[in-house]
Amino acid sequence: MRAIAITEEHELELVELPEPVAAPGEVLVDVVAAGVNRADVAQTAGMYPPPPGASELPGLEVSGHRRDTGEAVVALLAGGGYAEVVAVPEGQLLPVPEGMDPVEAAGVIEVCATVVSNLVLEGRLADGETVLIHGGTGGIGTVAIQLARHLGARVLTTVGSDEAFDRVRDLGADAVWNRRTTDLLEVVREAGGADVILDIVGGPTLADNVGMLREHGRLVIIGTLGGAIGELPIGMLMGKRARVIGTTLRSRRTEGKREILEATRELVWPLLADGTLSVPLHARLPMDRASEAHAILRDGGHLGKVVLEVASG
Repeated sequence: MRAIAITEEHELELVELPEPVAAPGEVLVDVVAAGVNRADVAQTAGMYPPPPGASELPGLEVSGHRRDTGEAVVALLAGGGYAEVVAVPEGQLLPVPEGMDPVEAAGVIEVCATVVSNLVLEGRLADGETVLIHGGTGGIGTVAIQLARHLGARVLTTVGSDEAFDRVRDLGADAVWNRRTTDLLEVVREAGGADVILDIVGGPTLADNVGMLREHGRLVIIGTLGGAIGELPIGMLMGKRARVIGTTLRSRRTEGKREILEATRELVWPLLADGTLSVPLHARLPMDRASEAHAILRDGGHLGKVVLEVASG
């Protein structure tokens, strides 16, 4: 099979590899397309190794067809998605959302499961609460804005340029600020603070995030784009009776992923089917242009997801 491997020089190259062999409880999926995520970029740079036992190939999500039944599915992976065939635990599969293009579907499962896991299951975002979503134009941000709005929350978000304001407002954001030119701590406090904050930046924003929380607020940290070390104002956290929650999806066991995917299918799949929620697609590129896809994520400024078309015909 064709696949994209990571070289010792941290580059991506097209290679020929043997097909994976399905272990007990796994099924083979013939891949149509693979979603591209920041975790793939970090892994390629040598900064985010796969969990023990996972494929060394990048790629955390795919769309394709089960080889045993032919069913069109999407799969959540711990690695290996940049390939023509993947072996997937059966509990990490969902049907392609009704009416969705199979290539575009490749960018759905990881981002939707991440948002459901962190806003709903961990953050317990409720109707009438206020949520602050860092990075509103990325794959996670665009879905989080829409789902939070559907849940009845007031949505605040940050973007990297003034040109992105209208795009995230169209998705449902009530207030948006340019993180490069705004004192975010000041403006969010003026806006009344946030009950839930979804943070992809990490350490450098830790103190300000706690400062923006309301009483009983929940800070959910899902990324460390800005660094993994930060200063926590413990007294302020205690005074607000707030919580800091750190989570990852990739390293969870299949049982945990299955629970998240069941919640995702119940909550999000009907919204995708009727058009209430969409996953914006910034670009779809052939698999041999994976390096270009990674450059799009590194450069920023994109809206939504990037996918690689894997099937050769």
